[in-house]
Amino acid sequence: MLGFGHGAGIRTDWRDLWHRFSAPGSGGESRAKVSLPPDPPMRRLEPFLVSTLLVGLAETGDKTQILSVMLAARFRRPLPIIFGILFATLANHALAGLAGTLAGGLLSGAWMRWILGLSFLSVAVWALLPDTYEGNAQGVGRLGAFASTLLAFFLAEIGDKTQIATIGLAARFEQFYPVVLGTTLGMMLANIPAVLIGDRIAQRLPIRAIRLAAAAVFVVLGILTIAGIGG
Repeated sequence: MLGFGHGAGIRTDWRDLWHRFSAPGSGGESRAKVSLPPDPPMRRLEPFLVSTLLVGLAETGDKTQILSVMLAARFRRPLPIIFGILFATLANHALAGLAGTLAGGLLSGAWMRWILGLSFLSVAVWALLPDTYEGNAQGVGRLGAFASTLLAFFLAEIGDKTQIATIGLAARFEQFYPVVLGTTLGMMLANIPAVLIGDRIAQRLPIRAIRLAAAAVFVVLGILTIAGIGG
């Protein structure tokens, strides 16, 4: 799955080159059109699946997961909290995905690969560090469960490693919707159990092992990006 890259773009480039030059002995006529097989389904799903995996792992033990537990204990209303997390994540990651997609479309070259690769390696180191949430759920409690969660999550995600990862993934794949939907799903998979079960899940999960797994995946992605594999 981790053969990251812009397969469709590469295929289009080769097709353009094939048609641009005439065949020997054809009197300058262009070549006949060649029908290339479509990308396999898993290839098309790659940005979505990779984004879900990376953010789901990175979010475990993150400050926003801690915030989920605090909000659940404060309001004891799981459904409004879950919807607040969903809409806040969609809004935040849509902005991050837009920025990453634009950057990936406008910038290219070896230096861009290095920027993205080093960003992923930085997130790998970040994923190893224990996270804390320094805010107070009581401070936004007067807004109600949904509005409090929406505001608190949106603000907490600004500059967070999952937001940085979303920007990098969108730039790497140059695909907006699969990346944003994937990172949002990863956030929900990590935070819904925290809302429903609370502190009990934190005591049972192997947080250190999950952090190591997240860091390892980000390292692989960083190395592949710098090497230009699949790019």
